[in-house]
Amino acid sequence: MKKAYFLKRLALIPVTLFGIMALNFIFVQAAPGGPVEQMMMKLDGQSVSATARISGGSGDMARGGDPSSYRGMQGLREEFRQELAVRFGFDKPMWERFVMMMKNYLTFDFGKSFYQDKTVMALIVEKMPVSISLGVFSTLVIYLIAIPLGIRKAVHRGSRFDTISSWALTVSYAAPAFLLAIFLLIVFAGGRYLQWFPLRGLVSDNWNDLSWPMRIADYVWHLILPITAMAAGGIASLAFLTKNAFLDELGKAYCRTAKAKGVGTRGILYGHVFRNAMLIVIAGFPSLLVGMLFGGSVLIEVIFSLDGLGLLGFEAVQNRDYPVIFGTLYLFGLIGLVLNLLNDLVYTLVDPRIHFGARRA
Repeated sequence: MKKAYFLKRLALIPVTLFGIMALNFIFVQAAPGGPVEQMMMKLDGQSVSATARISGGSGDMARGGDPSSYRGMQGLREEFRQELAVRFGFDKPMWERFVMMMKNYLTFDFGKSFYQDKTVMALIVEKMPVSISLGVFSTLVIYLIAIPLGIRKAVHRGSRFDTISSWALTVSYAAPAFLLAIFLLIVFAGGRYLQWFPLRGLVSDNWNDLSWPMRIADYVWHLILPITAMAAGGIASLAFLTKNAFLDELGKAYCRTAKAKGVGTRGILYGHVFRNAMLIVIAGFPSLLVGMLFGGSVLIEVIFSLDGLGLLGFEAVQNRDYPVIFGTLYLFGLIGLVLNLLNDLVYTLVDPRIHFGARRA
């Protein structure tokens, strides 16, 4: 039954991905200001300044009028608009464009960016290291801090430490990551008070001239503020989850029996409780990682000017760069669905008693 369940889940991945792409394709196409309009607006701006210089200050164009009102430009502009429509593929019906796009995506052919002379896959590969660095290090920081903190809160439940740390974790969880990032910049990156950390980027301008130990130190120095902003909320939620999981296990009969037999607190905690309590914590690792990689880093990359996938997607939405928007959405959607399936696999590996296929409606 377990095998049948996972095969069913595996078969649902392409169906789910198709639905995600179809809905987003419809929504994006319905939004005003597509690539053709974006390009024409840029053309208008360039035409204004160029014509104004040529005309030498006479006529409506010299006064900065709309170039579309110049009769000699009207036919050219409409012809250029049609050329742009053909270039971007908007001369075809929407359903035909979607079918062609999905057919190409089956072979991971995401096309070429409208505004950058690179393929979408090349842009993803180029920006991926930054987002991977943020996602992996943030996830590691979350687990390294939250699990010991949650265990200590469970052991010292009701103590002053538990109360103070709960207040601090609640505040950090409630604060949005982007708001915390701005606060960190103002306080620690030369905004108004301290200038302990760099304002933007992942490395200093003289990074190539540094020795390898200094390069590593410089890289970590640049990562501290972004990772702090990204990890704060995750640390809070995982610490509370760990605390509650350990408290739930500590209240069970087998812990009371072990204590009655003379087993010490440490022996009960790590010899009996740890494996059962860590089930839900470990099983959430894949989803937390993909959230850090493809979700939590978007605004952080924009605020700290980090040239990663989040910034790439943000600029693509601003510029209506459809190949980049849909290419990254397809790839990240596929990765997210696969990792969700891995989540269930991790559950069964950590605790073989779990049988998803045995569930009944």
